[in-house]
Order: sequence, then C-alpha cells, then structure tokens
Amino acid sequence: MAMTITEKIFAHHIGRDVKAGEIIRCDVDMTIGNDITTPISIKAFKESGAKELAKPDNFALVLDHFIPAKDIASANQAKINRDFAYEHNLKNFFDEKRMGIEHRVLPEHGLILPGDVIIGADSHTCTHGALGAFSTGMGSTDIAFSMITGTSWFKVPESIKVVFTGKRGEHIYGKDLILELIRRIGVDGALYKALEFTGEVIETLPMDDRMSLCNMAIEAGAKNGIIAYDDITKAFLDEVETHNPLRGERVIHKSDEDAVYSQVIEIDVSKLEPVVAYPFLPSNGKSISQAVKDDIEIDQAFVGSCTNGTLSDLRIAANILKGKKIARKVRMIVTPATQRIYKQAEKEGLIDIFIDAGAVVSNPTCGACLGGYMGILGDGERCVSTTNRNFRGRMGARTSEVYLASSAVAAASALVGKIADPRDL
Repeated sequence: MAMTITEKIFAHHIGRDVKAGEIIRCDVDMTIGNDITTPISIKAFKESGAKELAKPDNFALVLDHFIPAKDIASANQAKINRDFAYEHNLKNFFDEKRMGIEHRVLPEHGLILPGDVIIGADSHTCTHGALGAFSTGMGSTDIAFSMITGTSWFKVPESIKVVFTGKRGEHIYGKDLILELIRRIGVDGALYKALEFTGEVIETLPMDDRMSLCNMAIEAGAKNGIIAYDDITKAFLDEVETHNPLRGERVIHKSDEDAVYSQVIEIDVSKLEPVVAYPFLPSNGKSISQAVKDDIEIDQAFVGSCTNGTLSDLRIAANILKGKKIARKVRMIVTPATQRIYKQAEKEGLIDIFIDAGAVVSNPTCGACLGGYMGILGDGERCVSTTNRNFRGRMGARTSEVYLASSAVAAASALVGKIADPRDL
C-alpha cells in the first residue's frame, strides 16, 4: 500500500499500514510542555491518580514564555513546573540554566529525531517536522494523557504536497516561502492536513529555514508540516551529536512515489520577492515592493522567536546593521532562540553589532511574540516582526499592528524607519 511520509511514521509506530482519516492510538516519542500550559497538565496528571510518568525520559519541560519570571503570577506558574520537575527528577528540564525557546532548544540537544511522533502543548510544535518527524500541537489535557500513558490518539491526516521549484533570489528565506504559501491558500487552506514540503528549493534549503517553514504550517491550519530526511538533515544531526548524544536512532521514512495526496501545490520561487504579511492575518501577504510603496512607518523591529531567532537570522540581521544606526524613532529588539545561539553570536561579534546599532538584545524568550513581555506594543504602534502570528492584539495593544517578515526585512526596516527592502541597502 502506497503511503506518504506522515502515514509511514504512524504505520511504523503501530505495526501496520494506515490510511488518511483513520483514528489510531500510538506511542509518543517526545511530549513537550512549557511554563504556561503545563500547570494544567500537571493538575490533570495528579487528579488522575498517576504517580509516575509513563516515559520520563521522553517528556521535556521547557520554561520559555515568561522566564525569568516577569511578575508574581508567572513566578508561581514556574514554581508549579519546577516542583514537578524536581519531584520526578526530570532529565529533560530546561529553565534559566539551559534556557531556550522549546522548538529550537530541543533539536539542538538531540531530543528530536527523524521518524518520531511528537506532541506539545504549543501550536508551533510542528517546527520539528523539519527533521522528518510527525510533530503537532495539542491541548494541555492531551499532554496529561501522554504523560500518564505514553500514548495519544490521532486522526491520520491527509497530505498536501507542496513543491517549491526554481532558484531563490536575494533575501528569500524559509519565512518568505511559508508566507507565500499561506497567502495563496489562506489560514484554513490546509485544515487538519499534513503539509509535505518538497522540490528542488527544499533540497538546498538550510535547516534553520526548514524549521521556519514547518513552524508556520499551523498558520495555514495544518496538523503538521514535514520534510523528508536528507543530507541536510543528516549534517544537522551529526553536528548535534558533537555536543549531545542523540536520544535514540534515526528512523528514515520517505513518501512512496504513488502516494495519494489530497492536493499538489507548485510554487516557482524564481521571481518571488520578500513577503510581508500585513495585519491581521498571516495570509495577508504582500510583496516587499508593495510594502515599500505603501510607506509604512514603524515603531519597533523584532528579530527572534521560535520562527526566526536562529544563528543564521542573527547573522543576516547583523550583516545589514553593521556600521549603521537604527532610525531615531525605532526601537529594535533581538532575541536569540537559545543560549547556545546567543553565545555563538557573541563569539562572532554579532551582539556588538546589534548594540552599536542601537538594538536591545534579550535573553531567549517567547515573551515578545505573544505580547507577554520584552517588547509589548502600545496603542497604535506598528512592529515589523519575525514572529509567526499577527492577529489583533498579538504583541500588545489591540490597536497595534504587526507585520510579519524575515530577519532581513526587519533589520532593513529598523534602519529606514519604515518597512524597507533589504535588497536596496
């Protein structure tokens, strides 16, 4: 029976062929909790009468949204998580000591593997599909069920095959590819589907960009985003192994040539410009040429988040900012996704470039992305941001506006004081 990569991962886990639409229960290889959502899971875990985690080494708890604590409420949330982690002697516990945004810190610690089934109580858990895993977000009580049983229920999704062809132009990144896709199909265009990314563009796309691409699959309504294991995946995991042992073995799956897809979408990127998603939906994409023409003044530029807080993003932004000054009326915030990225950026002199240009560099945190702290927008303020959502009030006041873009566009805009084309600098 011909199957897609997503179907093959489930089939491997339950020991038989599966088909789209089938409801199955299967083992979960990694369950992920964070500081905001896990207290609810912990409460359900305790109320169930459970005493021990079904798979303690396959549960990761990452404090990343409001850490270091921004107020008493967030401190108490963190305390619930810490107490649980210490009580169960969690090996995969990440707080200030191993700080990082969950979707970036787990891969760099060797905890995400090809062929895995991964769930997390955060919608952007689909990031991990970049490593050839099935990875999706679920609710806090679903996470509790996995904590108790080591399993979860799934409806096997139909797959949409997205084929990126052509050659990427200057300053075209994974962020631009996913924003262009969402512009075409809308925020519900892949509802409960697997978005399988393929094509000659993907074959040469760096891992940081692949993670950005899969990260925003949920913004098209998808259940997961996924890219098959290849030489780029291998190189990434081999590098991870120089720092940390991988959690287990790599299980490689690829879609059959005659696999059935609900839809095939082809996108030629040859003439694609950098894309900017206007408020208040990620699907409201415009070309950078249109954005420049619209003369949109900004108050803040943000480079960071699980989507674009990578080392390559920091390098891109620093290269644009080097030797220049951020516009007088613009504040710029840079948030490395993990401490390891922060340290490497410092070694390369990137942090000096940001500070000399007038930017603020923060600790790794999700705070600005969800309007929690470390960059909240005031009434009527505009921000060009490398985050993944621009819903009304997402980064602060409900009258504020968020324009989603790549790190290159964010850095260029910080210099000009309005949304700008990095190719012009």
